[in-house]
Amino acid sequence: MKKIKRIRLFANNTEYSNAILEELHKKLKDNDYIITEKDFDLAIAIGGDGTFLKMIKECNFCSNIYYIGVNTGTLGFAQEIYPKDIDTFITSLKNESYKTENISVQETKVFTKKETAHFYSLNEIVIREKDLNTLYVDININNDLLETFAGDGILISTSFGSTAYNLSFKGSIVYSSLHTLQVTPIAPLNSRSYRTLQNSVIVPEERIITVIPTTRTSDLIVTVDGENNIYGQVQMIETSVKKRKIKCLRMQEYDYTKKVYEKFAKS
Repeated sequence: MKKIKRIRLFANNTEYSNAILEELHKKLKDNDYIITEKDFDLAIAIGGDGTFLKMIKECNFCSNIYYIGVNTGTLGFAQEIYPKDIDTFITSLKNESYKTENISVQETKVFTKKETAHFYSLNEIVIREKDLNTLYVDININNDLLETFAGDGILISTSFGSTAYNLSFKGSIVYSSLHTLQVTPIAPLNSRSYRTLQNSVIVPEERIITVIPTTRTSDLIVTVDGENNIYGQVQMIETSVKKRKIKCLRMQEYDYTKKVYEKFAKS
């Protein structure tokens, strides 16, 4: 584990986040950390989960640095630190009393008749028909057919993203230390004509999920961590978690079960 000395700060544009940014900036400098835009060891997101995602993307999903977040948003599931705990966090940083967790990055390729688009995501991709009509696709795991899907769409999330949009469609919560993908149906059809899975399917690491439009579907919206992309004449979409991972900094007391309880079950 490399020594952390150079830090970059990311923040959303709210008044509260900017105030915490100034406080954190000053306290880090007072403790001899270098605040920089380049060649940094640690990236810190100040805001909510959206700020964390934006930070990871801006860092190009780099696996050579550490990531952590200060929660000034609402849910903040991805954010490790509360503003009231900044002093404790800096002390842990100085004493190197923290741990790291490898988080899988989703890699996706969209093949059309004219191009191949390639991108990474931390939470999920969502596949819908371009005009929001019924989506008709074959879903394969490696070379084996899982189902011929008909419905509003398909959401394919990472373990890290299982607590994000995936939960809205009754997908499962998966520990972020597990390196999986989860195929979750969005309003699937189930009738005499169409037999589609009604529940999510969790797919192990190294398996390739392939989505192939049938003759009834060709133009798609592929939403990547909340950003919409429209592709015409799609032949195939491949997505997997295989190689790239990022390193999230965790405090010694961090526990995923407690986090789920605190954010989703605690009354």
